[in-house]
Amino acid sequence: MRRRILILTVLTLLLVAAPASATTFVSAMGIDEQVDQERGISINVDGNNVSINGGQGLTLEVVSLTGRHVASFKIDSAAQRIELNLPKGCYILKIGKVVRKVTLR
Repeated sequence: MRRRILILTVLTLLLVAAPASATTFVSAMGIDEQVDQERGISINVDGNNVSINGGQGLTLEVVSLTGRHVASFKIDSAAQRIELNLPKGCYILKIGKVVRKVTLR
């Protein structure tokens, strides 16, 4: 009985603690995409190439998992493709409210 109560409590806390967000995550055919539905910003990652739609006037920030700022790119057009010339590893990409963790191989 205690175990059931504990499980229900944990599940309830997880559902309540999960923030409601305007971003959704879609994965299709090996290409990951995260979309900010409020501004229409989307980040598509394919290998070392990043395609950004709807981020005009914003800055793409690239941060290592240790928190070190690696690079930043100004987004000049509504649809822009950027090649990340970075060493293999995991990075965090942020533009506006959209944040993605990517692995470069």
